[in-house]
Amino acid sequence: MSHHHDHTEKHDHDGGFAHDLPIMLGRRRLLALMGGISAVAIAGGPAAALECVALPWETNGPYPADGTNVKDGQVVNALTEEGVIRQDIRSSFGTLTPVADGLQLDLELTLVNADGCTPLEGHAIYIWHCDTTGLYSLYDTVDANYLRGVAIADAEGKVKFTTIFPGCYDGRWPHIHFEVFESAEKAVSGDASLLIAQIALPETESAAVYAADARYSNGTTNLGRITIASDNVFGDNTAEEIAQETLALTGDPATGYVGTVTIPIDLTAERGTMSAPPAGGPGGGGAPPDGAPPAPPSN
Repeated sequence: MSHHHDHTEKHDHDGGFAHDLPIMLGRRRLLALMGGISAVAIAGGPAAALECVALPWETNGPYPADGTNVKDGQVVNALTEEGVIRQDIRSSFGTLTPVADGLQLDLELTLVNADGCTPLEGHAIYIWHCDTTGLYSLYDTVDANYLRGVAIADAEGKVKFTTIFPGCYDGRWPHIHFEVFESAEKAVSGDASLLIAQIALPETESAAVYAADARYSNGTTNLGRITIASDNVFGDNTAEEIAQETLALTGDPATGYVGTVTIPIDLTAERGTMSAPPAGGPGGGGAPPDGAPPAPPSN
């Protein structure tokens, strides 16, 4: 790198917070954090955004296809299918051919050890989410396995996926499920995951997409019926945890979005700390409010 372009070097005219941050955090940690916070946060946004907050365990919901549940008497496991390690998850893979329609969303996720915020190179992450109206492949849409995929973190802990903006179905805040594994070899069953959690979509951009794009036909209505606080998964998380697990988006509803988030993992956490799904209802951080009708499985 030439002297002229070395932005880590102090110049007389910059100084201040922008200069001190790399020194305080260390360049490696700063790079890991940059995946999950915007320039606005660095310039003086919420201090919480600069912390490396370990994400809490959550339910994997009824539709993980990670070998831990059964549909129609058959174990459902996309993780053992050839082709599941891929960047563009809009298409089906293996023997299935349908392609998911929706607004393009390019994801860059950064996997870090919550202790020190250091990159988890070589770790694998499996993500899955619903289509534009809330349906899940292999369960609701049985002839497709799109919107599911695995990626391996590079030296900076980063992985990339190309997918579609998830829809919002009744009873859940818009979200993306994920499981993190120690390696690609371990990513053959959800039983081996180091963390099962969910990424939250931000409200402003979600509302804009659902209002502008007819493919998200029920999104506006369903988003209007829920808040993060009333969501049965995110609702019992702290403000710091929600800030950490919410996708930072750039783009627009016409051309698509790029989303970044840093995923700090507590490698010492007990696997059993996640809540069991309430009987007969969606899983997560508690039962629906008293008097609410039983909801269909909706995680």
